[in-house]
Amino acid sequence: MAELTIRQIADYVGQEVTLRGWVYNRTDKGKLQFIQLRDGTGIIQCVAFKKEMDEGEFEIAGKLTQESSVIVTGTVRQDSRAPGIPGGYELGIKTLTLVSMADEYPITPKEHGVEFLMDQRHLWLRSSRQWAILRIRATIIKALRDFMDMNGYLLVDTPILTPTAGENTTSLFEIDYHGEPAFLAQTGQLYNEANMMAFGKVYCFGPTFRAEKSKTRRHLQEFWMMEPEAAFVNLEELMTLEEQMITYVVGQVLEKHRPELGVIERDISRLEAIQMPFVRISYDEAIERLQKLYESMEPGEAKDELKITWGEDFGSPHETALAGMFERPVFVYHYPTAVKAFYMQPVEGRPEVCRSVDLLAPEGYGEIIGGSERIYDPKLLDERIATIGLHPENYKWYLDLRKFGSVPHAGFGIGIERTVAWVCGLSHIRETIPYARMLNRKYP
Repeated sequence: MAELTIRQIADYVGQEVTLRGWVYNRTDKGKLQFIQLRDGTGIIQCVAFKKEMDEGEFEIAGKLTQESSVIVTGTVRQDSRAPGIPGGYELGIKTLTLVSMADEYPITPKEHGVEFLMDQRHLWLRSSRQWAILRIRATIIKALRDFMDMNGYLLVDTPILTPTAGENTTSLFEIDYHGEPAFLAQTGQLYNEANMMAFGKVYCFGPTFRAEKSKTRRHLQEFWMMEPEAAFVNLEELMTLEEQMITYVVGQVLEKHRPELGVIERDISRLEAIQMPFVRISYDEAIERLQKLYESMEPGEAKDELKITWGEDFGSPHETALAGMFERPVFVYHYPTAVKAFYMQPVEGRPEVCRSVDLLAPEGYGEIIGGSERIYDPKLLDERIATIGLHPENYKWYLDLRKFGSVPHAGFGIGIERTVAWVCGLSHIRETIPYARMLNRKYP
């Protein structure tokens, strides 16, 4: 008799096995009890038939509440009609052991409001939809790290507590660090540049924090990023690396998560269309496209949201409109220097534009990756810090990197939650992370 997971069940047809898990649902048919059992890897229908079981155990089967925990032993049968994930198999129960009878479960098959479900997030995670999303998230993270490892990048951790801003000083969470101010990291990138000078090609992966007072469906206060950095890499090579990485990640999800994609009703054809090469357009061309679209629209709120002039950064409506023009992700490169971080290399002959690039996901999901070439000339970096009004003493160690063997280099950051939202086709980012931290939510 084998102990196994539901994910492995197809290999055990006709054999007696033991499963351990929780009751996802139960249907009472008198002498038959149909129990949907989940164990974290899938869901299978288990059939309790009164004639084939101990009387006391069958009685327990008829009283099981949602989320009661049990151990069941029985024979695996193949049946195309049997519901489950992946489905097509059921277990004929011979013995059943009750581990814990659950109280009345607050989340039922009826419709619940989002705020109620978010208050019950610790339990909502058990639903098949949330289970599917977070399994896909785990594979996306693994695929990203595997891709970096396979391409010679070394994982080097960067600090979460920092003495200065990595980017925009207005979006920092400040904390008391033994009587001195410190901040939760917005990015690991500055430290990544130091690590890059030691190892050539590096990446960090961890939580980042932005104190922006934003309530949009794309923003979290705490989110996860992977940030690679590489010496002797230019912007065009960086874009090639990104499209190879995204294509690999989507391929891994398609290969490993067809059942989960089915649970969340994702249009798989949209993911199968993610092939290289991706579209590449300049910021200048993007502005022209948006202005033409704006001119063609009827007056109204939607038109007003798209109004933009050269030099302004894109908002969500602009990114959505641009991405909607293409079936594959689109790179927008060479943004105005004024709307990007201080460390981005200017375009030769056009100091008002920098060697930066954002990758916009299709289907209206907007920016999922932002990157650039970094300024490597110490005098130019000094000038940029002075122009923006940052305090040079706060960045002394960062400026040191340009004094001891500086080289051209580039890197990017990919937001895990935005990537998960796009791959899964979700309308709001709150479902992409186990416990979302938003402007109005830090519980549970």
